[in-house]
Amino acid sequence: MTIEQELVKKLRSSNLRPTKQRLEICRVLFDRQKTFHFTISDLAQILNEKSKNKISLATIYNTVDVLKSKGHLKEISINSDKTFFDTNISNHHHFFNENTNELTDFYDEDISQIKIKKNIPGKKIKSVEVLVKVANNN
Repeated sequence: MTIEQELVKKLRSSNLRPTKQRLEICRVLFDRQKTFHFTISDLAQILNEKSKNKISLATIYNTVDVLKSKGHLKEISINSDKTFFDTNISNHHHFFNENTNELTDFYDEDISQIKIKKNIPGKKIKSVEVLVKVANNN
């Protein structure tokens, strides 16, 4: 299956029509070798620089939101005003560099076992994902 066919399949499985704009968004998100961490404004800037088509901010927001809700993207909230999205949807952890605003992946083998001693009645833990905030030494 070609990358174009994979992107169309991803959009259709999300109940989105594969328009030129949505395909361009998916190309930027998923046609790459490495994990892509981004904010909506990062994505909008990349699309404005790369795309031949005009893509509205509303289309970007809506497409990302639907892809996230269908499990194709992971949302990582850094604080109340900073949200990243991740194309790597597996369970993993992140370093967030407060100086550069960059997210970096790390995995279970990079940390000791995490033990959670508290249960929430009626809830089951689906995953444990650690966010470590770092800053440059100055």
